[in-house]
Amino acid sequence: MYIEKIREVLDEMGKVVVGQDKLLNRLLIGLFTGGHVLLEGVPGLAKTLTINVMSKVLHLDFKRIQFTPDLLPADLIGTMIYKPKIGDFEVKKGPIFSNIILADEVNRSPAKVQSALLEAMQEKQVTIGDETYLLDRPFIVLATQNPVEQEGTYPLPEAQIDRFMMKVYVDYLDKVKELEVMRRMSDINYDYEIRPILNKADIFAIRENVNKVNISDTLERYIIELVFATRRPLDYGLRDEARYIQFGVSPRATIYLNRAAKALAYLEGRDYVLPEDIKELAPDIMNHRILLNYEAEADGIRTTTIIDSILRKVAIG
Repeated sequence: MYIEKIREVLDEMGKVVVGQDKLLNRLLIGLFTGGHVLLEGVPGLAKTLTINVMSKVLHLDFKRIQFTPDLLPADLIGTMIYKPKIGDFEVKKGPIFSNIILADEVNRSPAKVQSALLEAMQEKQVTIGDETYLLDRPFIVLATQNPVEQEGTYPLPEAQIDRFMMKVYVDYLDKVKELEVMRRMSDINYDYEIRPILNKADIFAIRENVNKVNISDTLERYIIELVFATRRPLDYGLRDEARYIQFGVSPRATIYLNRAAKALAYLEGRDYVLPEDIKELAPDIMNHRILLNYEAEADGIRTTTIIDSILRKVAIG
């Protein structure tokens, strides 16, 4: 039942978003597992458009917050406003009180704003004045950042970037897809209407189904081996890679890799996880959690290179 609806969601989004199948897949995995997603890519790759369209298809409240250097925590979570008529303060809630939050160019705001976002992401609540307010469910933060332009930015600290379930690189389209985008969007009168497919009740039901997807003991141990290979690479014969790794992935990588693999299996119509599911998702879940040293930067080594080596050398079972 829900698999058909999910296919309808993808078809409906495909009316507007062209050629970003991986991006759509990862956003749905984040939604159906309660994980936040960090999107990295140059401007103009339809990251914002995709998230906007997804919120309409899912019939969820959506807020876009443009992160800038002068943004304040109150602009994000809200503040207390004095009302002269009643002689008291009243809470004015900020845009964080929504189901889907698009934190556009999240690395453009200073640490105090990023910290305000961190509480909301982890605790699903915010504090305004002396009161703590629970956020609506489902709640998911989808953040974007530009990998090229780093001037005047505030890189996310390790503790905060670890809160994101996945970091997904959004790449350019191929020639065929870009031609399709050009023909579609060059029409000045082009407009689109999105039909809502899923509601909140459907999303929670899908989450329950994802939770019931079976993952074998062998594959659970395989996830553990992949994780420990980033922490103790010499134990796995990864001598070259050990030179470059400063810190391996956190326990969140273990949890999220398990959840995401179940969600990917479910989206593909299976009630069991395959090794390929884990291998496909490992780069998105580990790439922002492996901290490389200066030697890696000097030699032009990226985390994706390290992860590829780990996936090749760590055996299943």
